[in-house]
Amino acid sequence: MASRPPALMPEQFGPLQGVRILSTGSLIAQPFAAALAAEMGAEVIQVERPGEGDAAWRHLGIQLPTKDGKGKVATTWIQERRNEFCITLDFSRPEGRELFLKLIEVCDIWMESSKPGTYPKWGLTDAVVLQRNPKIVIAHVSGYGQTGHPDYLGRASYDMIGQAFGGLMYQTGFPDPDPPVRANPWTADYITALFCLWSSLAGYIYAQRTGRGQAIDISQFEAIHHLLSGTMVEYFSLGFIRTRSGNKATAFQPYDAFQAKDGWVVVGAVGLPVFSRVCRVLGLDPEDEKWKTAHTDINSIAGIEFDAILRGWIAERTVKEVVEAMNAAQVACCPIMNSKDMAEDPHYQARGVHIEWEDEQVGKVKGTGVAPLFSLTPGKIWRGSVPVGYDNETVYTRLVGLSREEVVELKEKGVI
Repeated sequence: MASRPPALMPEQFGPLQGVRILSTGSLIAQPFAAALAAEMGAEVIQVERPGEGDAAWRHLGIQLPTKDGKGKVATTWIQERRNEFCITLDFSRPEGRELFLKLIEVCDIWMESSKPGTYPKWGLTDAVVLQRNPKIVIAHVSGYGQTGHPDYLGRASYDMIGQAFGGLMYQTGFPDPDPPVRANPWTADYITALFCLWSSLAGYIYAQRTGRGQAIDISQFEAIHHLLSGTMVEYFSLGFIRTRSGNKATAFQPYDAFQAKDGWVVVGAVGLPVFSRVCRVLGLDPEDEKWKTAHTDINSIAGIEFDAILRGWIAERTVKEVVEAMNAAQVACCPIMNSKDMAEDPHYQARGVHIEWEDEQVGKVKGTGVAPLFSLTPGKIWRGSVPVGYDNETVYTRLVGLSREEVVELKEKGVI
């Protein structure tokens, strides 16, 4: 195994400084896991296809013009591909596979997203990878997993597929006859990314302690399914199937979205003491058994009446008035925020949630910064997104040991 070359990072920062991640997936879930690590100081090398790169995600949705006026870049790419070293590589070529294995030798974690069997058909099995680097952690991200029923393993999966198959979509939205609703934006992919990152770091900790790397099988549908609370216990124990209930809680109130004069708010009163505070705001006697009944029996006459009183009270007031009154009474309440609301909100501003940075492709932009906040080793944005293959020479010369002439030759051959 090759000796570890020096870091590519211009400076070390964050809790993940010194961790080197090779990311070879496309679109959202797995690359976003690597991007989160990059914001916390990990050295992330993102591999794309020669020529076109990750074309779908680079150009999907709303786009901004590049500084040279010759192209456009998706806002999602600008937000989610910061701090990364972007290279290109063709795994189908023998030279490409050998370059990949040389990168494996000097990395701590390899994250990828593909259908099972994709890398083994190129001879890049987990056994081969671990032979080149026994300490590396391999994170396989796929829709249905690496093992299981053979009819499922080759199926394509995107965000909405994961939400549907994992059970989230059946519970999201309003009751029949309204259709199930997917959670936006790309919720299944982002949840899968979090599972990918935490499991990869858990594997990394184990490898550092024992010297033994391993492979992790992360399926999108299981990441979603894991977040369904007591859904499956209820089914296996009681035969109960959770269905859609809209925003309203089914066991107590108020816990719902309400329309004010000029917008929407959410109010949540969990527990009788908080419900009593809501009653006082509305001018109702919280000791009255009628309202105590209304708190947990939401479909009773008293429950329906309470809901109507609350909705009427909120409808007569502005969002600001409702939020101030409820929070003054220590009742959880906030506006349902849109982009403008969040950009102008004083709490967002006080915490510095939105920051400016220089994107290598489009220039100065402003968007979401780094979270969570570390007291000793904060994350940061040291570079914005870059064009396809931007770091080929840097990575292949400094990490793999190629000469500049060899890099040029491999590019001309289409290997990178």
